[in-house]
Amino acid sequence: MIPDVSQALSWLEAHPQAVKGIRRGIERETLRVNADGSLAATGHPEVLGAALTHHWITTDFAESLLEFITPVDGDIDHLLKFLRDVHRHVARELGDERMWPLSMPCFVGAEQEIKLAQYGSSNIGRLKNLYREGLKNRYGALMQIISGIHYNFSLPLEFWQARLGITDAESGKDEISAAYFKLIRNYYRFGWVIPYLFGASPAICSSFLKGREIDLPFETTESGMCYLPYATSLRLSDLGYTNKAQSNLGVTYNDLESYVKGVKQAIRTPSEEYAAMGVKDKDGQYLQLNTNVLQIENELYAPIRPKRVTRSGETPSEALLRGGIEYIEVRSLDVNPFSPIGVDASQARFLDLFLIWCALADAPEMNSDELLCTRKNWNRVILEGRKPNQTIGIGCNDERKPLDQVGKALFADLRRVAEVLDGQNGNQQYQEVCNELVVGFDNPEQTYSARILRDIKAQGAGNLGLALAEKYRQMLLQEPLEILSAEQLAVESAASWQRQRDLEANDKLSFEEYLTALNGG
Repeated sequence: MIPDVSQALSWLEAHPQAVKGIRRGIERETLRVNADGSLAATGHPEVLGAALTHHWITTDFAESLLEFITPVDGDIDHLLKFLRDVHRHVARELGDERMWPLSMPCFVGAEQEIKLAQYGSSNIGRLKNLYREGLKNRYGALMQIISGIHYNFSLPLEFWQARLGITDAESGKDEISAAYFKLIRNYYRFGWVIPYLFGASPAICSSFLKGREIDLPFETTESGMCYLPYATSLRLSDLGYTNKAQSNLGVTYNDLESYVKGVKQAIRTPSEEYAAMGVKDKDGQYLQLNTNVLQIENELYAPIRPKRVTRSGETPSEALLRGGIEYIEVRSLDVNPFSPIGVDASQARFLDLFLIWCALADAPEMNSDELLCTRKNWNRVILEGRKPNQTIGIGCNDERKPLDQVGKALFADLRRVAEVLDGQNGNQQYQEVCNELVVGFDNPEQTYSARILRDIKAQGAGNLGLALAEKYRQMLLQEPLEILSAEQLAVESAASWQRQRDLEANDKLSFEEYLTALNGG
């Protein structure tokens, strides 16, 4: 059903110090909207700093799509206070605009109204903008303004020293990378638990369905929202922020060399579809970076990514080959509509527990067919996870087990991890999270998706989103800063503009030369 982790859990209980020093970071995306819920047509506010170079406040796909980035932190409460301070500051600077509190946008008119994020005139800034032009032309702009939460997580060196017998991160980088890939394989096999518990996008605006052939049995609310009665996260479905065309790339997660080889092959593999589009239009305007299956590595959509902080001029895979996996990025969290900052401490603590479990549990290697097989479980949970008597596939044969049974077996293991972490912290917070969340398997109506769907049916997604946006706006405006100061925020804003000007002044190549070099020309 789930791997037998009893020996590994006993090891953890005998080495509680090994999990002292977990490091985390959060990235939160949110759309700027007007008081009526329409997408803000204004540019990224100058007072917030340069989106290209600001350490904490940037943009994602569109000018209106804010992204907040925390520094790496060893304390969940401190991490969330920092993130909340960024929200408080932005709320003060947005004037009459609000931050949209849901993953799925609602009041969006024509796709051409979505203005791509702008990053100035430096080569790297123009590259980021052109990459987004390519995303728009390949997949449509609407999909790209769906918002989510990314949770960055790393286990302390002491964990790997005790578990793997290594002496330091440099000499043990191969062993650490192999262990992180084991974590990732377990995430693919059992990570469906995240949308089950925390998925918060069971409904989708009808505008997302225009021009698509849909064979899903959607129902419609009085306000015109399309929903599936037992869905959890349509954001993670083929209707949302995924790319079905990438499912045949053959990128696997068995070892660093084969993973990087798969990613690099996708970047170099020509696409007939994108070649037909061309790099430029008839007027000489760029349409995309290149005509390959992936323009750059970041275009690979995945629910989890192996990561290392890159050096200047280094690609993500080059960084991984240089130093091994430094941390993993969890990308399956919808924006939490019940939190003014889109995520809360219970979710962070659950992810700690689950990712430690994934690092401890055995994880046989997976070929690309098995990887696709795990997607069936994810899709079942994404589209009808709360369906009565729902089952989950075990392995790639036809064996199925009741979802609630598998979930509760997993939580029995997570509770033992929670006891170890609580013992280190001198409290009961992780065990309380287990008590809070495990009830979702006996009563799916307690999950985020069921709760938000009830609210959407009662109020309409647009009205609900507007009400929550205004509620959180007023809350954040009234709260004082806790970690950051107004002076620190002003200094970082000014410094970010100076960093952007420096980049623009120091470019030596024309943009065409820069692109040619980037594409291996």
